[in-house]
Amino acid sequence: MNPLAAELNDLLAQHNAHVLEMLSDLGKNLFFPKGILTQSAEAKDKAHKYNATIGIATEKGGPMFLQCIQDKLSAFDPKDIYPYAPPAGKPELRALWKEKMLRENPSMAGKHISNPIVTNALTHGLSIVGDMFVGAGDHVVLPDMLWGNYNLTFGTCNGGIVKKFPTFTPSGGYDVDAFKAVLKNSAAEKGKAVVILNFPNNPSGYTPTVAEGDAIVAVIKEVAEEGCNVVVVTDDAYFGLFYEDSLKESLFGKLANLHPRILAIKLDGATKEEFVWGFRTGFITFADGNSYDNAQVITALEKKTMGIIRAKISNCPHPSQTFVIEALRSPQFLAQKEEKFQVMKGRALKTKEVLDSGKYDQEWDYYPFNSGYFMCLKLKTVDAEKLRVHLLDKYGVGTISIGKTDLRIAFSCIAEENIQELFDLIHQAVLDLA
Repeated sequence: MNPLAAELNDLLAQHNAHVLEMLSDLGKNLFFPKGILTQSAEAKDKAHKYNATIGIATEKGGPMFLQCIQDKLSAFDPKDIYPYAPPAGKPELRALWKEKMLRENPSMAGKHISNPIVTNALTHGLSIVGDMFVGAGDHVVLPDMLWGNYNLTFGTCNGGIVKKFPTFTPSGGYDVDAFKAVLKNSAAEKGKAVVILNFPNNPSGYTPTVAEGDAIVAVIKEVAEEGCNVVVVTDDAYFGLFYEDSLKESLFGKLANLHPRILAIKLDGATKEEFVWGFRTGFITFADGNSYDNAQVITALEKKTMGIIRAKISNCPHPSQTFVIEALRSPQFLAQKEEKFQVMKGRALKTKEVLDSGKYDQEWDYYPFNSGYFMCLKLKTVDAEKLRVHLLDKYGVGTISIGKTDLRIAFSCIAEENIQELFDLIHQAVLDLA
């Protein structure tokens, strides 16, 4: 093992040994090298005559660039676009995003959390979690209505075993009891579990109520108190798109500093929150389980995170970080976000109005939804994949089939005035097949 990795592991062993136990074999071996980047950082401060360290080209006191590119980006200073961004992300962006998180999540007030580290969007954050905490045979606890990429990230890439529980009770609430049963089984079998809380949920579009959220947190705390190490990850990809009665903030705030055996990790990003999907700008934030400021644990986790970023992608794109900084600083930012939120809310409520008309009750039910981009039909008479193909071939309508009965509809990309026609076409296609 590299001495730097051993040094970080010693920090964890001294200040929260449970976090050290949570790490995968790869996680234990991770470190941030004192190599070119460290030497370049020192040179940036002291090399006042010539700085011949970092591998970029310069001229006229700034980064070299092609004018045909700069002409399209003339609103931005070349130094904020072309050089490499720092391995943990631009400091200004990390600070602004932390301010935003604290403003939008009152339960984080007074909690000891890390500075967000910039990731190449949220999927990269999931990959980091997988590499650091999921080893072969480790259990990853998820609802049965899950984003399929979890299987690829945690299962195929990291060798974890996905343990599913029913998402909903028969009456339509979040099935906290089923979650508890699966988590307790993993605790008994492994003594460790990785829990992914994805709200608003993809594909169902459901966010738990405040009472359900509190119950989820209570279950995790109970399992930790019984001696299980729990890595709990809030996948907050669709954060803020809460339309009806539900939690209006991330559960990360209530999970942070809750118990020494609970490591809370928040994954979020500008991608969906600020409608900049292609920018690929996300964040990973840690909270130790102790109630005091356990800075040494946070330092160790940050350096291991920077190590895996350095190893896999070197650093995240600089231009998109600059663009997000400009957005967060804009006086129009909040008003423009609210305008788009109202458009999305209108689409969600119109979808529910159409589905509640009774017109389609013989052909399908729908799963509860109150947030996010999606909702799911539960088909009664036809196979979901056959319906998906028929909708494409005959009606030019694209949907996503999930299993035998479930059809995911992204109301996020359907104008409100077209939602009635969309479901009428789906209904006609069901009648065709039936």
